[in-house]
Amino acid sequence: MAQPRIELDGLLAFPLTPFTDELELNLDAFAHNVQAHLAAGAAALFVGCGTGEFSALAPHEQAALLRTARDVVDARVPVWVGAGGGAANARAGVAAAEAGGADGVLLLPPYLVTGPQSGLIDHVRYAIGDSKVPVIVYHRSPGVFTAASATELLDLPTVAGLKDGYGDIELMSRIVAGIRGVGTPRSREFLFFNGMPTAEVSARAYASIGVARYSSAVHCFAPEIAARYHRALAEGDDATMDALLTGFYLPLVALRDETPGFAVSLVKAAARARGQKTGGVRPPLTEPTAEQLDRLERIIGDGLRVLAGLG
Repeated sequence: MAQPRIELDGLLAFPLTPFTDELELNLDAFAHNVQAHLAAGAAALFVGCGTGEFSALAPHEQAALLRTARDVVDARVPVWVGAGGGAANARAGVAAAEAGGADGVLLLPPYLVTGPQSGLIDHVRYAIGDSKVPVIVYHRSPGVFTAASATELLDLPTVAGLKDGYGDIELMSRIVAGIRGVGTPRSREFLFFNGMPTAEVSARAYASIGVARYSSAVHCFAPEIAARYHRALAEGDDATMDALLTGFYLPLVALRDETPGFAVSLVKAAARARGQKTGGVRPPLTEPTAEQLDRLERIIGDGLRVLAGLG
């Protein structure tokens, strides 16, 4: 079965999932945040994924996020949605995404259990079922592929790409080389993504092995910084990247690494600090302390000052 070529270039945004004070879904705030991503130049939206607290959402909430995003976007950019977990949930999520009109699915790893490489391929095959919606496979624990098994993904026509959240750049280099080396039109068009937390920090290294696409959590709260870094990477502007890394991204990562789950809850806190309605995070994620919030606001301020100095 031939699959149409998938174009996912530019800044890829992963909207936060806003909640009320009672931690119920806040679709009005979500619609507003989606519009803000569009206004800031997002080239595609991935809703209800890792940054969007996929693991904390019920299926009907995921469907509501997709429906709302599609209504707001009105076909201006692609809207992808998360699916994953156990085999049955992953299969149901892919089917629901297709029924809901998603442009594609980010397939998150299996839940709790691990299996051999053949089992990982079978998991992806089972999740896809007979759906026709394009799928990007999220390569991260407990769904880590070898170079050989990643190449087998080419046999699944709806699999459009692989997103790396595992962080072994040598392994990812082997995967890219192995798939590209097949030498078919499909292998040449297969997409690769850097899905590491605060991906800008590793973006240059990933770009050097042919993985230039990345998702930016910073786009949720400082899209002007995210856009400037993305442009600098495309232009090979090392001075600009170094300035933004040392003045903003590296201090942000140092704060993020203090507490498990801050890859999401710190981003939500930063978005609130800049006036967005996001609400809190669902457990087991936790909120930053008052002292951490003070540091977060200083980091954002420093980043904006660095950006202003770049011209």
